[in-house]
Amino acid sequence: MQEYWEAYMKPIDGHAAMVSLNAGIADSVPDEEYMYVGFVKVKLNNPKEDGLVSEQEGDDVGFIEDRLEMESLRYRNGKYIGRIITQGEVNFIYALKMDFEWQNTVQDAMKHFGEYSYEFGSRIDSEWEVYQKLLFPNVKEWQIITNHHACDNLKEQGDDLHQTRAIEHKSYFTCNDDREAFAQKIQEMGFKEQKRSEVPFRDETMYGISFYRKDKPFYYDIDALTVELIDVSEAYNGKYDGWECALVKPIWQTQKK
Repeated sequence: MQEYWEAYMKPIDGHAAMVSLNAGIADSVPDEEYMYVGFVKVKLNNPKEDGLVSEQEGDDVGFIEDRLEMESLRYRNGKYIGRIITQGEVNFIYALKMDFEWQNTVQDAMKHFGEYSYEFGSRIDSEWEVYQKLLFPNVKEWQIITNHHACDNLKEQGDDLHQTRAIEHKSYFTCNDDREAFAQKIQEMGFKEQKRSEVPFRDETMYGISFYRKDKPFYYDIDALTVELIDVSEAYNGKYDGWECALVKPIWQTQKK
């Protein structure tokens, strides 16, 4: 299994939750070698008001996480696949080959953290439902993750994310009629069409459209915009396929000689 982690926020049972998952294994699940799921639920001593981990306890959570991984490797019985922090608790989630040594794994790890109360358990999860339905982001959540990577990349290059500029988007449809109806809708939303394309995909033809509008690529602005475009694309039986824009540095930098 390949290690590649992502983190994002989402509501769970009406409460804020910070979800981290090993996204690198997504293409290999369900994995028949790991038929069980194990969890360790640790109660935070001083959570933030929203139920997430405070700065003071952040290091402790990291130490517990490391110790659980160390014991899991020692017992060779599990693979760390995700973590959920919500309602003042941290849930560490493992894919297990077998669960008969899970109790020993957890107890050997948590004996180093006597100040924290915890509970643990395991069950059969041959279809990896916990990973696919609870940990893995939906279309909108994944788009937000992608947005933030793009924003981080722009910011690292000196971009002023608050500056308005043309942002190009793409959507794809299974028939030309849906693309045509979508084109009319986005025109009403103030977008301008850039180009159309037909792309072969799994013995079918996908009907693409590129369009743009002047907007800010700042994190929350681009999140709201792309979530809206996902909804509009799906309303016309299509799929939103992301955005791109030019690098725009602060005015004082461009004027500096």
